[in-house]
Amino acid sequence: MFGYSSSTIVSATLWLLIIFSVVTWTLILAKSWLQWQLSRHNKAFTHACWNARNLMDAEAATRQAQGPLARICGSGFDVLREIQQGGEHSLQNSGDKQTVLERRLRAQVEKEQHSLESGLMILASIGSTAPFVGLFGTVWGIMNALQDISVSGSAGLDVVAGPVGEALIATAVGIATAIPAVLAYNYGLRRVRLYVAELEAFANDFLHLALKCGFNVS
Repeated sequence: MFGYSSSTIVSATLWLLIIFSVVTWTLILAKSWLQWQLSRHNKAFTHACWNARNLMDAEAATRQAQGPLARICGSGFDVLREIQQGGEHSLQNSGDKQTVLERRLRAQVEKEQHSLESGLMILASIGSTAPFVGLFGTVWGIMNALQDISVSGSAGLDVVAGPVGEALIATAVGIATAIPAVLAYNYGLRRVRLYVAELEAFANDFLHLALKCGFNVS
């Protein structure tokens, strides 16, 4: 593959690392695009929601908006509408109004958090396993090189350099694959925490607003 005769195991290891790298960069680009979209949707919705004249206008803006904040707000309005229409008698909405609303908002926040965390486990797995996969390819390649030396009966540089150099490439590729995966995972995890904090703050503000309005939308 790299100008030398490589074993099947080493070649398979290198191709596996290449696949890991492609998956890593695909996730990085996809998550970056998603975060940009979420920030844009949340910013537009926050401006439209908090500039509404009343809860009815805020609900109308919510139904037309996209993004995690809009979905959380929509979940809250769903609860308020169900309570107004006598839905508090159902098991789902049984109990104190504030408790019911708080529970539904928290459930929606957790749902959005799970969505934001998608793909991070793959990055963590690639970041932690890629160096060992590369090391496996290196060890296997060196084993083959030692076998070639024993067969040829010569340990000259021309016999050792090719196979050993090829084997070391596997470790280098493994490290090169792991570094962006680990960095992307750490950055993505931090961004998720910031997003979740923003979602929880908004859910808390909505809860207090609903309490101030007596859980009455109209």
